Amino acid sequence: MKYSELVDSGATTTEIQAFLVGSENVPVTMRIPRNLRDAAKEAAELKGMSLTTYVKVCLIERLSEGSKE
Repeated sequence: MKYSELVDSGATTTEIQAFLVGSENVPVTMRIPRNLRDAAKEAAELKGMSLTTYVKVCLIERLSEGSKE
């Protein structure tokens, strides 16, 4: 099942979150401005997380809103 199919089917936020974390990890390379990276690293540290974890949490939160749009 794809993310879009889940959203279209009216899945709950919990079901979407479970889908998003229920797979193997893959490497991703992104090019972003240094200031954005530094700010994100700082925000992650303030929450006691690594940058990678912070990005994952932000993505999961944003994608889980799909069922509300």
